[in-house]
Amino acid sequence: MSDNTEMIIRFHPVGGEDVAVLTSDFPGPDEAVEAVARALDERRSLILTRARYNRETDENAVLINLANVVSVRVARRDSATSGQYL
Repeated sequence: MSDNTEMIIRFHPVGGEDVAVLTSDFPGPDEAVEAVARALDERRSLILTRARYNRETDENAVLINLANVVSVRVARRDSATSGQYL
């Protein structure tokens, strides 16, 4: 089991509602933002191996197609005012 802190990554797709994923795949927000930015630059999907979709109790692997995502927020707590945007 990883010592990484669980954080929330909120994706906002074109013409859609936000999708929230809680993950402990990264040691911190900077690493999460870097991984999302790299996936966007390389035009590939983001794969999270330890994630919970929309606050579900079970942890699963999640594959996120970033093709239609217009913004991403990464934060340690879910808040309308916190987090980093790409």
